[in-house]
Amino acid sequence: MFEEIEAVAFDIDGTLYPSWRLYLLMPLYVIKHLKFYLHYNKIRKILHRTAPLSDFYEFQARLFAEETKFSVAESKKIINDVCYEGIKKFFKKIKPYSHAYECIKNMKSAGLKIGILSDFPPSQKGDIWGIKELCDVCIGSEESGALKPSVYSFGILSRKLDVPPEKILYVGNSKKYDVLGANNAKMKSAYILTGFRRMFGIKLPEADISFKNYRQLEKIVLK
Repeated sequence: MFEEIEAVAFDIDGTLYPSWRLYLLMPLYVIKHLKFYLHYNKIRKILHRTAPLSDFYEFQARLFAEETKFSVAESKKIINDVCYEGIKKFFKKIKPYSHAYECIKNMKSAGLKIGILSDFPPSQKGDIWGIKELCDVCIGSEESGALKPSVYSFGILSRKLDVPPEKILYVGNSKKYDVLGANNAKMKSAYILTGFRRMFGIKLPEADISFKNYRQLEKIVLK
């Protein structure tokens, strides 16, 4: 099934590192900015359902302004300061999943193109634990104009990789946004198991690959 794969692309949050490692660092920060996050999470739900936008950040700011009564300019600054720039410091303290870098490096050495498509700017994570230098394409879905699971953001990824969707394997931790998003874009999908699924080895039926760790993913893809 995977002999025809020419590229492997990855989500970041919850995929290249365990989400709980970020959550452990952020309670006081979230409490400090609780009012912001209540409003912001509300508008992000809308943005996940929104058609591709010519200026995602402008529209996001307009939604936030309507919700909070700040001006659009103020909203854009608040979102940038709290959500984008404000949490960069936490990623300096987070370690990725074991063997993630080695897995991706070995895929690259095997001749596969490597991509990243994340719903938040990859630049937020610095060099992405060394993985960024291995990437042929590294983009945030926001810059494409549409959040996952929009097929548009996956289409942009395919175009920038210069690889047909059906020859791309997309790796993520969300059934709705990563697996179904990739499937709808005609890509193959890989799902990293967590919680009870990982404990009991319960595969996600919608994904082409379900894996417990990056050593296992490497063996499946490069066998």
